[in-house]
Amino acid sequence: MATIKAFCKQNKTYMLASFFIPLLLMAIIYLTIGIFPGSSRSVLASDAFSQFSNFHASFRNVLLGKQSIFYTWHASLGLNYLALVSYYLGGFFTPLVILFPNQWMPDALYFLTLIKIGSAGLAFWFYAKHTFKLHQWHYVTLAVCYALMSFVTAHSELIMWLDAFVYLPLIIWGINRLLDDGKPKLLFISYFMLFFSSFYMGFMIGIFSVLYFLARLFSQWSTYKKRIIPYGVTSLLAGGAAMIIILPAILDLRTNGEELTQITTFKTAATNWLDFFVKNMIGVYDNTKYGSIPFIFVGLLPLMFCTLYFVSRAIPWKNKLLYLGIFAVLMASFYITPLNLFWHGMHAPNMFLFRYAYLLSFLIVMLAGYGWEQFKVKDRGTMLGILLTWMVIFGLTYGFIPEDSYDYLTLTSFVLTMVFLIVYSLVIAFYQKGLFTKKRFALFTLLFVSLEMALNTNGMVHGILDDWNYASRSLYTEPFKDIKTLVTQTKKENDGFYRLENLDPVSSNDSINYGYNGIGLFSSIRNRHSSSYLNQLGFRSRGTNLNIRYPNNTVLMDSLMAVKYNIAKQAVDKYGFNEVATSGSYKLYENQNALPLAFLANPASNEIEQYENDNLGSQTNLLNGLTDLNEQYFHFYPITRIGTKNTKVTEQGNHTKFSEETTNVAKEVTWQVSVPAHSQAYLSLYPTNFSQLESSTATITVNGESRKTQIGINGQYYNLGYYDVPTTVEFTASFYGTKEISFQHPQVVTLDTQAYQRAIDTLQQQSIEMSTGKRSAKGTITTNKEQQLITTIPYDKGWRATLDGKKVAIEAFQEAFISLKVPKGTHEIKLTYLPPGFLAGTFLFISCIGLFILFERYYTKKRTER
Repeated sequence: MATIKAFCKQNKTYMLASFFIPLLLMAIIYLTIGIFPGSSRSVLASDAFSQFSNFHASFRNVLLGKQSIFYTWHASLGLNYLALVSYYLGGFFTPLVILFPNQWMPDALYFLTLIKIGSAGLAFWFYAKHTFKLHQWHYVTLAVCYALMSFVTAHSELIMWLDAFVYLPLIIWGINRLLDDGKPKLLFISYFMLFFSSFYMGFMIGIFSVLYFLARLFSQWSTYKKRIIPYGVTSLLAGGAAMIIILPAILDLRTNGEELTQITTFKTAATNWLDFFVKNMIGVYDNTKYGSIPFIFVGLLPLMFCTLYFVSRAIPWKNKLLYLGIFAVLMASFYITPLNLFWHGMHAPNMFLFRYAYLLSFLIVMLAGYGWEQFKVKDRGTMLGILLTWMVIFGLTYGFIPEDSYDYLTLTSFVLTMVFLIVYSLVIAFYQKGLFTKKRFALFTLLFVSLEMALNTNGMVHGILDDWNYASRSLYTEPFKDIKTLVTQTKKENDGFYRLENLDPVSSNDSINYGYNGIGLFSSIRNRHSSSYLNQLGFRSRGTNLNIRYPNNTVLMDSLMAVKYNIAKQAVDKYGFNEVATSGSYKLYENQNALPLAFLANPASNEIEQYENDNLGSQTNLLNGLTDLNEQYFHFYPITRIGTKNTKVTEQGNHTKFSEETTNVAKEVTWQVSVPAHSQAYLSLYPTNFSQLESSTATITVNGESRKTQIGINGQYYNLGYYDVPTTVEFTASFYGTKEISFQHPQVVTLDTQAYQRAIDTLQQQSIEMSTGKRSAKGTITTNKEQQLITTIPYDKGWRATLDGKKVAIEAFQEAFISLKVPKGTHEIKLTYLPPGFLAGTFLFISCIGLFILFERYYTKKRTER
C-alpha cells in the first residue's frame, strides 16, 4: 500500500493530466455546440436521448429500492430486467446516477460520458507507464490520443460501450504482467470488470486479447510457454466469475434473441481500398448509420511512430510479423463479410457498423509506443522520412479519389492533416537539431497532439449533430413534473395492478423512467414472443421486435391489456375513457373497462385461432374465445375523398398512392364517412412498403383536434372518436417525410361499443385481481370447475408458480402469456420470477473468485520458490 501511495504521489501530475486533458477537451467541444449541465442540448443524440436517459433513470430506481434488479413491470408488459442491465447498464460507473434525480438524467449522462473518457485516458497512461520507456509526458500524449480516438467520440452517444475502453489497456497490461512477471491478479480483475460491464464488447476484446497473447507468446516462446496454463486458468476463472450477469443474458438472448445473420456476400458493403487512408485524416466523419466505413483515427503522431515500429531495425522481424498478423486480421475483417460478422457474434449490427474498429486504433497507438522507444535524436532522418512519406500518401489519396466517392472527405480535413504533419516535422527537426530539450519536445508534442485531437473530436461531434442531432434537453426535463404528478396520482388511487400509457410521450421507454406499467419499449433486450403476439393484436412490433409501440390500436385491446389510464395533451375521445385530472399541459383519463391482470377462461381457450395478418380478426377471436360469446365487434365503412392539397392520388389495384406536387410540403387528403351510433371509429392506414417509409409521419385532424404519429413505428388504427348517435365525420390526414406514400385502400373501421361492452362485462365476472410485488404476483381464485387462468404477463422461463404452496406447471398462452390450469375450489396462486441462469451464475461467481484466490496464492508461492 505504501508503494502504491508513493507511486501515485510521484506521478500525480501525469495521472491528472491523462485524466483531465481528454475530459476537458471533450467538454470544451460540447460547450461550443451548447452541451453542458442545464444547457439546451443533451449529450445524447436524438435517437439515444430518451432511451439511455430512461434506462439510467430506471437503474436509479433499482438503487433506491423502488424496483427489482431481476424484473420490471414497467417495460413491454413485463421484462427480464437483469438481461437489460447486462447490455445497457452493467458498468461500474452506472451507480453514480444515484447522485442525480431522474429529471436531471441528461446531466448525469453528460458527466458519465466525460468521466468514462477521462478514465480511458488514465487507464492507458497506467498501461503505457508500465510498458514503454519514454519521457513522462509522452505517456500522457499517447493517453490523450487513445481516449479521444475517432471511434470513442463518434460513438459517444452509446454510453454503455465507453466502459470497455477503460478496461482494454488494463487487460493488455495484465497480460504483460502475467507473461513477464508471472502476476495474474491484474489480468483477472480487468477481465472480470470488462465481462461484467459489457458481454458484447467483452467478446470482441476477449478475441483481440487472445490474439495479442499469442503474438507475445510466440515472440519469446521459450520464455513465455510456461505462462500458457496460468493465462488460460486466469481467463476462464474471470469469465466464470462474470457469469453472474453474463449467463442470464445469454439464456435470455437464446430464448428471445434474433437468428444469426446469413452470409450472402463475400465483401462488406460500402468499403473501398482507400478507406484506411481517408479515415486517418483529421475530422473525417461519414455516418454511423448504414453504408459507413470504420472509424480508426487515433492521431497522426501515433500513426507515424507505428510506422517507425515496422521500419526500425532494432525491432526483431518476428515481432513485426506477429503484430502485422493481428493488423492484417483486423483490416481483412473490414472487407470480408464472414470475418466482420464473427467480431459481431455472427449477428449483423443494426447501424453503428464495424463495432470492433477501435481495436485497430488501440493496436496502432500500442505499436506507436514501442516505435517511439526507437526514436533517437540522430536517426539519420528516418522519422522525417516517414512524415514525408505519409504526406505523399495523403496527398495522392486526396488527389486521386474516384469521382462520387468519399464525398464526406473535405478540403479542410486534408489541409489540417497536412498542416499537422508539417508541424510535427518541424518539432522533430528542432529537437534533432538541439533547439528543443527533451522536456520541451515532450510538452510541444503534447500541446499539438491535444490540439489535433480536439479538432478531430470537434469533427466527430459535429458529425453526430448533422447525422443524428443532439436532442433538446428540455424535451426530457420540461414534461417531467407534469407527467410524474399524474402518474403519482394514479398510484395513490389504486392498490391493485393496472397499466398506463402516454399518448404524447417523450419516448417509447417513458414507462421505466416514470415508474408506470406500460406496453411500449425500444430495446435490444426484449421478450420477442410476447411482442410478436402483441403485433398480431395490433400493437406494432414488426421484424425482430426491437420496438413495441402502444399508439394506434383499439379500446378493446386497452381493456384486455389492463390499460386503466391514458395521459395526453389533447382530448382522448375514446369510449369508456373519462378525464379525471390535469397537470400543466397534460390530462389524465381513466378507462372504466380496464380488466385486471388475469382472468379465468375455458381450458379450450388455448386453441383460440389467431391470425398473422389480421389483427382485428385476432382481437375478435380472442375476446369471443375468452367469453364464450359470438359477437361481431368491428365493421368496415367506405370513405369519400372530398378534397386534397399538394397531393396527387393514384389508385393501384388494392393500394392507394399519395404523391406530393410541391417538394417538402405536406400531402393532405380530406375524407368524409358516415359513422353509425354507438361506435368508436378508426381510420385504417396500412403501408404498402415499410422499407420506403423512412421517418414518414401522419397527422390526423378530426373535430378540430390533431395528433401526429410516425407511420412505420406505430399501429394502423388512427382514432377518429366515439359517436353515440349517427354522425357524418369529416377528417384530414396530412402525410410528411417522403415524396410519395402508399397504403392499402384507406377505410374506416368502427368498433360496436354495445357488443364490446357486453363482452367486457362478461370477462369482468371472470377476472382475477392479483397483487404484484417487485418480481411476483399473487391472488385468490375461486372456481366451481376446472378453469384456465390466463394472465397478460409475458411468458418467460424464469417464472415459477405455486398453487396453495405447491409448485405447478406454467403454460404459455399463445406462446406469449403466462397461463396455468386451476382445479375446482378456492386456491392461493403465487407467481415468482428469477432470471434463468442467475443461481448458476451466482455459484460460478463465488466459486471462480474463490478458485482464483487459491490459484493466485499457489502460483505466487511456486514462483517465489523458483
